[in-house]
Amino acid sequence: MNINDLKLVVADLDGTLAESKSPMDLEMTILLEELLKEYPIAIISGGSYQQFKTQLLGSLPIPDELLEKLYLLPTSGTSLYKYFNKEWVQIYSEELTFDEKKKIFNALDMCFKNVGFVIPEKPLYGDIVEDRGTQITFSALGQRAPLNLKSKWDPNHLKRLEMIGILQQNLKDFSIKSGGTTSLDITIAGRDKSYGIAQIEKYLGFKKENMVYLGDGLHPGGNDLAVKQAGVYCIETTGPTQTMEIIKNILNGII
Repeated sequence: MNINDLKLVVADLDGTLAESKSPMDLEMTILLEELLKEYPIAIISGGSYQQFKTQLLGSLPIPDELLEKLYLLPTSGTSLYKYFNKEWVQIYSEELTFDEKKKIFNALDMCFKNVGFVIPEKPLYGDIVEDRGTQITFSALGQRAPLNLKSKWDPNHLKRLEMIGILQQNLKDFSIKSGGTTSLDITIAGRDKSYGIAQIEKYLGFKKENMVYLGDGLHPGGNDLAVKQAGVYCIETTGPTQTMEIIKNILNGII
């Protein structure tokens, strides 16, 4: 991609801009502010809007005129938020129905039995299965589990790939992708991150050929792969440290 064609930087949040379920560090905050001076930024994550507030917005004390160039797409792009009149405004939200949620919960129960996964009676680190309205998310250890524990649970993604295979047998009309270090994100088929890219084109007016995407989940089953398959130029990262180097390159005119 030619740097002169770049009009919008799109990025994943968890594992890309910030460590799993952790706030961004100061260096990333400074770099994002510098990047926003040059390009609008859209952030698509499997996380909820609350997670955006915790990981991103709480670490981003920047001027309103720059926040107006930042767009948030939680739960894999099934909702969109813009900064307007000093507050974040929801532009759309594709909520799952009661019956759709019930079908997902039942499929997860069957999957757990097949792979021998047992939900603790008293999870230590938050809900194992979370209803995010537009998405159901499975987190093997809970959302608040320490990164050192999460990173050991499924480092090669094989556990989640097995679960995805089982779930797809009963959820043929749904999209199931791995996210973060221990999560699976389940949405209606077609409402993955490629859906978020289409909504960016529809609501924000950017064309995918003028976007670059930064993400750590471009592997098979990863929730960033759909962006690449949608035709967006993607740069894979191993985590926030490498992402900072990629952002520095973009600021220096290198993609």
